[in-house]
Amino acid sequence: MQSLADVGGWKVESFASASGFLARPAVAVPSCLVLDVELPDANGLDMQQRLADRAELPIIFFTGCCDVQTAVRAMKAGAAEFLSRPLVGEVLLCAMRHAIERSRSALARRAELEALRQLHASLTCRERDVMALIVCGRLNKQAGAELGISEITVKAHRGKMMRKMGARSLPDLVTMAAKLAA
Repeated sequence: MQSLADVGGWKVESFASASGFLARPAVAVPSCLVLDVELPDANGLDMQQRLADRAELPIIFFTGCCDVQTAVRAMKAGAAEFLSRPLVGEVLLCAMRHAIERSRSALARRAELEALRQLHASLTCRERDVMALIVCGRLNKQAGAELGISEITVKAHRGKMMRKMGARSLPDLVTMAAKLAA
C-alpha cells in the first residue's frame, strides 16, 4: 500500500483497528479510506455506515473475502470501489486516484456551501424575506404586497441583497438559493 501511495504522491496512515481510525480527528484534505470488510474490532460495512455523513472521505473496499451480496451492499451504501485480492497494483492506484478526486470535489462543494451560508447570514431579515420571494418567482410589486412594503423599497432591498450574495443575475441567485436549501 505504501509503495502505491508513493507512486501517487500521497501520505498514508495505517490504523490497527476501526476504533483507532475513528479516534483520529477528521481532516479537511482530499483523502480516501482503504478498508477491509473484516476488521479486528468491527465490520467494514458497519464502519462505512458510521462514516456515511462524510462525503469527503470515499471508501475503497479492498478485501480477500468477497461475496456478491457484500459487494452490492457496500456499493449501494456509497463505496467508491469494491476490490478483491489478489489485485494488480495499478487497479488500486486508479481507484485511489478516483476516490481522492471525489474527495476533492466534495470538499470544494462543502467550502462553497459554507461561503454561501456566510453570505446569506450577512443579509438583514428583510433582505432574506425579499430573497425568498424573488427566488420563488414573485415580481417586486408582488413581493412588496406580501411584505407590506412599497415596490421601491423591495427594489432597494433586492439590490443590496444581490450585491451581498454576489449574484450577477436572478438565475444566479436562484442557483444559490437551491444550494442553500439542499
